[in-house]
Amino acid sequence: MCPYCGHDESNVLESRVSQEGKTTRRRRSCLSCSKRFTTYERIENVDLKVRKKDGRTEEYSRQKLLKCLEHACWRLTQEDREKMADEIEMKLLNWDDVEIPSREIGLLVMTTLKKVDPVAYLRFATVYLDVDTVEGVEKLVNDFKKGHKHGPAGKE
Repeated sequence: MCPYCGHDESNVLESRVSQEGKTTRRRRSCLSCSKRFTTYERIENVDLKVRKKDGRTEEYSRQKLLKCLEHACWRLTQEDREKMADEIEMKLLNWDDVEIPSREIGLLVMTTLKKVDPVAYLRFATVYLDVDTVEGVEKLVNDFKKGHKHGPAGKE
């Protein structure tokens, strides 16, 4: 809508992506009064919630995800970890519900790490799956080699 005359139709003269790809700036010309104005379009994310094991719910935090990836993948660049977080978040945003079990997020992290950095996957999996024995680590490594799905290794 034109801020000068209120007409609903305008032509886009120029578009630019700004603010690290999160905003699109458009220069427009009103079809009625011909005045020019600028609009900004921002992607609005769905507010995701994380359902913890104990039943509590909390806001999803990208910072927590990045911190977790940083601990597991300290050899990768910040940019690579950001890309991994973007991939995981895209899957979360496409989830059927806005409330996601924390276990599912952990499994998404493990799946992503498995493709990107096998050592980081094993490091994360031992903590995430609470592997506390050498036998558990061996089982995790053997399952990884065989290509098995994630499971509670070392826990009977």
